Amino acid sequence: EKATDGSLQSEDWTLNMEICDIINETEEGPKDAIRALKKRLNGNKNYREVMLALTVLETCVKNCGHRFHVLVANRDFIDGVLVKIISPKNNPPTIVQDKVLALIQAWADAFRSSPDLTGVVHIYEELKRKGIEFPMADLDALSPIHTPQRSVPEVDPAANMHNSQPQQRMSTSSYSSPSPTAYSAPQAPALNVTGPITANSEQIARLRSELDIVRGNTKVMSEMLTEMVPGQEDSSDLELLQELNRTCRAMQQRIVELISRVSNEEVTEELLHVNDDLNNVFLRYERFERYRSGRSTQNASNGV
Repeated sequence: EKATDGSLQSEDWTLNMEICDIINETEEGPKDAIRALKKRLNGNKNYREVMLALTVLETCVKNCGHRFHVLVANRDFIDGVLVKIISPKNNPPTIVQDKVLALIQAWADAFRSSPDLTGVVHIYEELKRKGIEFPMADLDALSPIHTPQRSVPEVDPAANMHNSQPQQRMSTSSYSSPSPTAYSAPQAPALNVTGPITANSEQIARLRSELDIVRGNTKVMSEMLTEMVPGQEDSSDLELLQELNRTCRAMQQRIVELISRVSNEEVTEELLHVNDDLNNVFLRYERFERYRSGRSTQNASNGV
């Protein structure tokens, strides 16, 4: 309630991040947060509070993991809460409509490849079929669903009983753990833009920050490929490597689109360099997977 108090002059980011930490650290955190958000959003005509609640929701999706995403991305929440906010009978301000539609659009793209998170995808496609116009994304849309550099990594309380090792974050700049535990990878939402993008200095700075994360992911992936032996890899290492591959490929899609859109030559050059680095590490990954598959087939034929 404090984080969505309509009397707040601006978002209380410290409080918002504390909410994320509670969600990540407690068993009932995700359910409690969804319950509180529903209470604040359902039927609320104070649109200042609604906007603050949507910001809290967005922040939690960026900083919390799968347990929270499952509750947010399902049809009951998207259709029963968010879509209801922007229904014609409620007649909300344009800024609220745009915010809700932007969130649905970003999550639909980010969660498209996760079978248990596709409720939001179905709602998004239904809305598009009905002729709903979604707001145009800009450079800010490159920001990953998971905000990097979390102060407290998410830990599944049940899993933590068996493993107290901290989770690895994708933004880590070196492959320091021989057996990384499971984690939630950052995923970039769709960059649905048309025509050239003329970015301001703040957007360029943010984009460069995101490119640093991509470089960090590429470096971790490269170091893992150097150290791991095909067919002899630890299962948790392999899981981390495969997740890195999926995430880097998702990020590359955004980078490729930006290359043809951004009008700043220096930024375009940086994008091209990062894209080259990604292509090189993807070639190494594909070679690793071929060797690994060959070893697995050989072991199977030898009865190992």
